[in-house]
Amino acid sequence: MSEHRRKPPQPQGGGRAAARRAAQQSGRRAAPSRGSAPTPGPAPDSEAYGQERPVGGRAEARRAAQRGGRRRASDTAAMASGSGQGGRGGGRRTGGGGGEGGRGRGRGAGKPGKKRFIDYPRSGKIGWRRFVPSWKQVLTTCIGFMALVVGAAGLALAYVDIPDVQKASQLQKNVYYWSNGKPMVVAGGGELNRQIVPITSIPKTMQDAVISAENASFYKDSGVDPMGIARAVFNMAKGGETQSGSTITQQYVKNTYLDQSQTLKRKITELFISVKVGIKVKKDTILAGYLNTAYYGRGAYGIQAASRAYFGKDCDKLTPSESAFMAALLNGPNLYDPYISTEAKGANLKRAEARWKWTLDREVEVGRMNKSDRDQIKEFPMPRKPKKAMDLRGQKGYLVDLANNYITANTKITDSQLKMGGYEIHTTFDEKKVNELAESVDKVTKEHIKPDKREVDKYVQFGGASVDTKSGKIVAIYGGKDATQHYTNNADYTGVQVGSTFKPFVLAAAMTDGVRDPHNPERRTRVSPNSIYNGDNKLKLLNYDGTVWHDKDGKEWHQANDGNEDRGKITLRTAMQFSVNTPFIQLGMDVGRDKVKEASIAAGLRDDQSMAKTTPTFSLGTSAPSAIRLAGAYATFASSGQQNDPYSVESVEKDGKTEYEHTAKPKTGFSAAVADNVTDVLKTVVEKGTGTAAKLPDGREAAGKTGTTDDNKSAWFAGYTKQLATTIGMWRVDDQAKQQQFLKMYGVGGEEKIHGASFPARIWAEYMTQAMKGQKLEAFPDPAPIGQTVYGDGMSPSPKPTPSKTVKPSEPASPTPTQTCADWDIECRHNGGTSNGGQTGGRPGGGDTGGVTPTPGPNTGGTGGGDDGGFIGGPAGGASGGRRD
Repeated sequence: MSEHRRKPPQPQGGGRAAARRAAQQSGRRAAPSRGSAPTPGPAPDSEAYGQERPVGGRAEARRAAQRGGRRRASDTAAMASGSGQGGRGGGRRTGGGGGEGGRGRGRGAGKPGKKRFIDYPRSGKIGWRRFVPSWKQVLTTCIGFMALVVGAAGLALAYVDIPDVQKASQLQKNVYYWSNGKPMVVAGGGELNRQIVPITSIPKTMQDAVISAENASFYKDSGVDPMGIARAVFNMAKGGETQSGSTITQQYVKNTYLDQSQTLKRKITELFISVKVGIKVKKDTILAGYLNTAYYGRGAYGIQAASRAYFGKDCDKLTPSESAFMAALLNGPNLYDPYISTEAKGANLKRAEARWKWTLDREVEVGRMNKSDRDQIKEFPMPRKPKKAMDLRGQKGYLVDLANNYITANTKITDSQLKMGGYEIHTTFDEKKVNELAESVDKVTKEHIKPDKREVDKYVQFGGASVDTKSGKIVAIYGGKDATQHYTNNADYTGVQVGSTFKPFVLAAAMTDGVRDPHNPERRTRVSPNSIYNGDNKLKLLNYDGTVWHDKDGKEWHQANDGNEDRGKITLRTAMQFSVNTPFIQLGMDVGRDKVKEASIAAGLRDDQSMAKTTPTFSLGTSAPSAIRLAGAYATFASSGQQNDPYSVESVEKDGKTEYEHTAKPKTGFSAAVADNVTDVLKTVVEKGTGTAAKLPDGREAAGKTGTTDDNKSAWFAGYTKQLATTIGMWRVDDQAKQQQFLKMYGVGGEEKIHGASFPARIWAEYMTQAMKGQKLEAFPDPAPIGQTVYGDGMSPSPKPTPSKTVKPSEPASPTPTQTCADWDIECRHNGGTSNGGQTGGRPGGGDTGGVTPTPGPNTGGTGGGDDGGFIGGPAGGASGGRRD
């Protein structure tokens, strides 16, 4: 039988145990040679324990034992036993030789010579030394940690993006300027006083000072400067002068993209975003952003606001010395403002001077200033004392609101954009005239209105506006006592009816379009101021064809004059002079109330809701134009028929670019003959009619008209010189009441009744005297002949007009009723809201040319008026009765 097929001989004496004993006996017989390593004892059957069988295996070991301990068998057995760990009493040699009993399972190292991947605790060391890492392990750990950090940072940079700019960081203030270019007020854009300017408007000296003091490596670093942080920490530790540890980029990121919290998370986020911004954003953009968002003290955010707060000028005018001081403020405004006492008196000034000197020296050190230039700067640039913030008290709040409303109504700038701020708004307002108008109202109020003595003097309101006749510029308004207490701008729409100040538009319509022929309405006859009408009291109102006019209820209308006086046959000039009602209500019927409305719009009034109902009393002033619009319409007469819409803003700029610039768009409202004849008639009112209280000194010509509504609920005077048109209104309303309503003014100021000839005319004269002081005396042009003498009410031309009664010029004249509404006519009684729209209407005949398109203006509420008219958005009442002028 082949050797390979022979059955292996069986071990004697019990298998493994016999093998071990044989190995031991063989080991004793074959002692190792000198210098050789000890032979380890036999090992358990490694295959039985799932391990790789060593060379020779168990059979080899048994044969070696049987052959009596040859050296080769001994070595083979030793190798076999070396694959396991010793049993009890085993030696410490390599392989863990078996000890006595040999029953333990292997627990030691694996194959001979195989090393662990991480040798820790360290092999070959005893005791605590096993836990002391080698220098290789320390170095490897450090390199691994740095690689991990760099990798994490790389991932963070890859995933962290530059966030959206915080809206709060972009909020700015708007700067409003008087007509002479002087700053009027800083307002809007939230609570922060900030005006953002481009880098080109920030002087190089300011840029150099900030970079030198804050971040000298700004143009070289990547947004984060580790050396700068270390240097700042070191300087703070030794108590020396410091630069900020944060770079300009980091501070820009904090101001623009993040909040101001001091958490670790925000700091880490700031670092990553700063690196990203440093890579993607231009350095000049970062520097401009930082200087425009940083806080400089005195409520000023950004270099432009700060420059105005400390030196009263725009930032592009800062000197190198002033720039160094401004840079110092960035290190802590409350520590460097010389006028703030945080410690001992003068401590801030001393600290500011030291920081100022250091900044200048630092500029030389980093190469941003020549030493020769530095040596010339010797005197500390003392800033001006802090001023109280220019707020919106008094008239300024009304002026700002008026300008804002004009901008949103006439430009592409939206209300939300305007509220974001950053605009420079150049207005038409004349500071001197605004103050003079307010002082004129205050003077009359203090002298006559005593709410603590007379109950009826409570809630008295005044409103006024002054417009340049040649251009339409609103040079002054009076919106109320104080914009922070009385919130409605009385110069703008209020719903207050204007009464007989509307009559000049009726006369202008009669001169332009003429009265209708009773038999052929297509035929018209233009009237002259010498036309004759019946001025008796409570005349029966007629249609243009001579039939009796009836309202919706079939009732006739009998118009009353003031004091129920009969005036007889009088000219239209005399009827205007004493404000007799009956001639003008009938003239409006003869011309056509639609033509009267067209004439008022041609002059410059807006076609708002108060002009929607053109009942016969419309000709007597039931509409409610604002003081601004009424002044603008009278300016059309002063300028010989040229009409300019009133405007309050000359230009709007932002970031050095012009966003809006006013362009004059004059229109022909009336022919010069019509306008000059109306003016000539209104001169009579001031010289010897109801408006004599409005006479001006030095022989200056003035024209105007009084107006008072029934039940003494409002009174007006509207007038003009050749250069300036002004209106003053007066009424009573509790603007704090839940339900607003106009109150009667009987007894106000100690007078029995309030007329346009009383307080309004006095205020007008007081203001116009001051406003026209030093102005050239300009006379009105002589009127050209116009129209024909028309006899109204079917009167015969033969009788000569004779006034029925001589009336003193200062005596108030006939009242004007409110709009007549039937009891069931709810729409007539409740006119709510106003319209922003204009109307384009032709002006046929009468020598006028073209159409008129009023520009929408701001408005604040709905229509009020009549006996029970509300203040804003209330019902427009109506009842027969009289108005007084």
